[in-house]
Amino acid sequence: MAQTQYHLHLKGYVGGYDFDRNYVDYVLARNEGKPVNVLIDSLGGSLATALSIASAFKNHGDVTVHFVGMNASAATIASLGAKRITMDASAMYLVHKCSAEFFEWGNLNADQLAAVRDNCEAAIRDLNKLDNNVASMYASKCSKPHADLLDLMKEGGWLSAKEALEWGFVDEVTDLGETKPVLTDAVASALAEAGLPIPNVPTESKETLFARFLASIASLFKTVKAEAETAPAAPSTNQEEVFSNHNEQTKPKAQSDPMNQFLPLLGKALNTEGFAVGEEGTSLSLEQLKNVEAALSAKDQRIAELADELAAVKKSPADSSTAVINEGTSDKHQPQDGVQSYVETCNQATLYNLVP
Repeated sequence: MAQTQYHLHLKGYVGGYDFDRNYVDYVLARNEGKPVNVLIDSLGGSLATALSIASAFKNHGDVTVHFVGMNASAATIASLGAKRITMDASAMYLVHKCSAEFFEWGNLNADQLAAVRDNCEAAIRDLNKLDNNVASMYASKCSKPHADLLDLMKEGGWLSAKEALEWGFVDEVTDLGETKPVLTDAVASALAEAGLPIPNVPTESKETLFARFLASIASLFKTVKAEAETAPAAPSTNQEEVFSNHNEQTKPKAQSDPMNQFLPLLGKALNTEGFAVGEEGTSLSLEQLKNVEAALSAKDQRIAELADELAAVKKSPADSSTAVINEGTSDKHQPQDGVQSYVETCNQATLYNLVP
């Protein structure tokens, strides 16, 4: 089946910029006397705009509306002026009674409460008239009794495409491969705010973008770690690294036996590439013992040299830091106290300033 070309895409809030009567009039006028295809995907909105668009569709005379996604309230009313209405097999359809905003807050006396009551009764009468008018429009489309449509509007439940077809709200159910509706957090909030029931459709994944970002970073480190563990060791000219690598390649498997361990430092002192203590102990040659003695003597000598250097440093302390100034600064430079020094350090720390 060839892909349908739509002249109008009406989505979002009925009465908003993307479901606007003026734009509908503009497109219909440009296609006067020609068939017009309209795609609707909306949870509803302004009844006034919906009635106006339904009238515009009816006056044009050759409008086909196709529903995708979840459609409710004013979005379904807007379609009632179309010559033909189709619906994707995965889409949803909902009708309900009209509603009006109501808010009253404060400490009211008897007269004020009576006024609120009168206003509520007037609003109820107006809403009943609107409900009867909309029910008549639905009944005309569905060829069913007016009372049945009022009962359905009062119930306000979501209808599948098949149920919408059985009621007569649509003329045909199609399977054009449109994306199936997904219940996002934003859509669920909009439904709750409008007092509409939540449909039984697949929900959006709860995994946030930030969580997916962290997961991707974690997988990156896992990949790098796995590559590092499996990559062959690079050649090294450092004697300690060579000896350590030799140890890893040649050490016995029974690592849990303390008498079956390589002793790398002792092996280094003995100038041998491999040295291990087995269950029966080990033995050293005279040459190896001399090597150990020489290594210990060298360490003692180095420790003595470091002690002499430390004593020399203590005898000649550095100048006081208050006498040191940066080159190019004014002679009037004064030593900073702790607070000034901290503030200056923070101001110079670019990375610190970038942290939110």
